[in-house]
Amino acid sequence: MTYCVAVKLKAGMVFLSDSRTNAGLDQISTFRKMIIYERPGDRFMCLLSAGNLSIAQSVREILQVERLDDGEDAEPLTIWNATNMFDAARVLGSAIRHVYERDGESLKRAGVDFNVSMLFGGQIGTEGMRLFQMYAAGNFIEATGETPFFQIGESKYGKPVLDRVINPDTPLDEAAKCVLVSMDSTLKSNLSVGLPLDLAVYEAGRLSSDRITCIDENNPYFRMVRSTWGEKLRQVFDEIDRPVWDGSPTDVPLMGCSTRSQPLKKIATPKEKLI
Repeated sequence: MTYCVAVKLKAGMVFLSDSRTNAGLDQISTFRKMIIYERPGDRFMCLLSAGNLSIAQSVREILQVERLDDGEDAEPLTIWNATNMFDAARVLGSAIRHVYERDGESLKRAGVDFNVSMLFGGQIGTEGMRLFQMYAAGNFIEATGETPFFQIGESKYGKPVLDRVINPDTPLDEAAKCVLVSMDSTLKSNLSVGLPLDLAVYEAGRLSSDRITCIDENNPYFRMVRSTWGEKLRQVFDEIDRPVWDGSPTDVPLMGCSTRSQPLKKIATPKEKLI
């Protein structure tokens, strides 16, 4: 399994992925799930993948040569000549369908689902940044101000902190810290997600990035985040008052705040008590 998250902010974009792939308890491997497509000064694009590893790798390879014909007089569209991220996402969708048409039936006969999902975001030229979530059918949705981040893979463990912190005005470094905390929560709760991690931070308008790193178990910042987050969570938990049933005026009682003071209760009859 895997966990990937991508965030689009006014200040830029943040991408994070783990690298664990497993096909059973005794077959755990490491594969990179992030790939950067960059032409400095012209375009910066980042692709994160989850799902069946062989399908994801095939899509990534085909994407670099995939050509989408938009008409007889139009130059075939690729990720390298697309003039906007929407067209680049269309090329990615075409690459996914290409792999399905080539391998879908044989995978089905082998009992393997065509399971792949991807996050694809970046900036081309003077157009604003865009972020897409791609599905196995090659279709996609785009992030908005109301939904500034996407997750794929084991998303449930890391989502609460993103919901509480991330909004379009979040600074880039704060967002990077938040996605690392989100990843730590996932690592803590799910063994199918594992180090090392790939992190890319893109500043709006730069059309390149020098803030791309691989994080392993010895990375001092991530070790600090993991230990501090755990300690602070425990500290905040300890500072919350325990529930009281009939408190003094200074206590916050657990009972008495609702017109329905008790759940439905069944009282056993004398006959039932003897059974």
